[in-house]
Amino acid sequence: MSAYCSPLDIRQIEQNFAEINPAMSAPEALQEANRCLYCFDAPCTRACPTHIDVPAFIKKIASGNVTGAARVIFDANPIGASCARVCPVEVLCEGACVEKTLVKKPIEIGRLQRYATDHVMSNGTRIYEPGPRNGRSVAIIGSGPAGLSCASYLARTGYSVTVFERKEKAGGLDTYGMAEYKMPQSVSLSEVEHIAAMGVEFRLGVEICSDAEARSDGTVTFSDLMAEYDAVFLATGLGATNRLNIPGEDLPNVIDALKFIETIKTRDWHAVPLGRNVVVIGAGNTAIDAVTQAKRLGAEKVTLVYRRTEMDAPAYDYEMELARKDGVEFMWETTPIEILGDGAVSGIRVRQAGREFEVGCDQVIKAIGQQKMYSFFSDVARVETDEKGRVVVAENMQTSDPKVFAGGDCVNGGAEAVDASQMGKLAAMGIHEMLSGEKIEFAGAILRDPPKAPVDPNPH
Repeated sequence: MSAYCSPLDIRQIEQNFAEINPAMSAPEALQEANRCLYCFDAPCTRACPTHIDVPAFIKKIASGNVTGAARVIFDANPIGASCARVCPVEVLCEGACVEKTLVKKPIEIGRLQRYATDHVMSNGTRIYEPGPRNGRSVAIIGSGPAGLSCASYLARTGYSVTVFERKEKAGGLDTYGMAEYKMPQSVSLSEVEHIAAMGVEFRLGVEICSDAEARSDGTVTFSDLMAEYDAVFLATGLGATNRLNIPGEDLPNVIDALKFIETIKTRDWHAVPLGRNVVVIGAGNTAIDAVTQAKRLGAEKVTLVYRRTEMDAPAYDYEMELARKDGVEFMWETTPIEILGDGAVSGIRVRQAGREFEVGCDQVIKAIGQQKMYSFFSDVARVETDEKGRVVVAENMQTSDPKVFAGGDCVNGGAEAVDASQMGKLAAMGIHEMLSGEKIEFAGAILRDPPKAPVDPNPH
């Protein structure tokens, strides 16, 4: 990476990376909670993928029972503290809020959720204890949202749970891949500690491999897990960032967006590989996280390049607006065809409206999605995948191997943390039924239709 020293001092960078949705004070939370209409058949609850009983937890905040509010949240979503910060509430719970229609100002559900979960996390309050041990064990591969959720519910039900994670810290993308101004790494790690306190064992820095790949340096074979545990849950997420497959892609100043964000999460600001003139390729939410953070670190110019129109961009509108406010430039319907440079990036050649031209830059960040882990699923776990490389599961998250379950991005191809948390919940229910023959239902697992009003047999 070419040596570029950010013109911003550490204090300014810290200010730039302060959380964009700050914590509520107690008076603010009380005032906001009392705005809630506590709707029957609340649309906010229906819009939440984990179906947290939003009116119930807000009502508890209004009555001063903040710990009780957190219990409602964590009962339906074990990573409720993370989701309070990173969920796209504008298009989920808050987007469905009745008050958004009535007064065009939805209840600040996300910040209220943060207020309640922060209360118990900061106090070290134990919301749930492990259930009496039932003599059965489950291995979970991956410690992201799906893995943590499944582990939490299984521990509560009495299972001995071991989570295997190849990285040195647990939490998956919540720990390594979320923009620092949305959520500091400490929040995700606190949730990991919360779940570990329930008796869940985390084995970090452990790679799960095939028998042929077995080594003595921390790898564990999938066959070992199948032999030692009563069930296995795949929560592996996705693989490496997709390749552009254009000349110059392997130049040293070309970096993956997730790697860029992971380095930022260390908060060692001047160790982050940063260019003076940065081009980010892609237009999903990760691309927006990359362009916004590059700008906030002090890059002089940041340009987002996307091969389709702005209307086609996968990123949420509020994310795009954030990038615009930070001064990011956009190039739509622009296709990269070559990264230029001799030993270091000097520009990128693109095609736009039938003509080719060069865009000057000294760093390229790729945010074009992640690969599916085809070989792991087919050759190691030996479970069925679909034509897009996603693990095929039944409604209870069971794969083609009855002993193996799966959830999260490896099943849905890449969605929100809250979606993965719900899949982990459903998998825990499925595993319990498979091993015990007993059906169990956790909060928010099934969203039932409200009872219908009786029909008057004599309407006239």
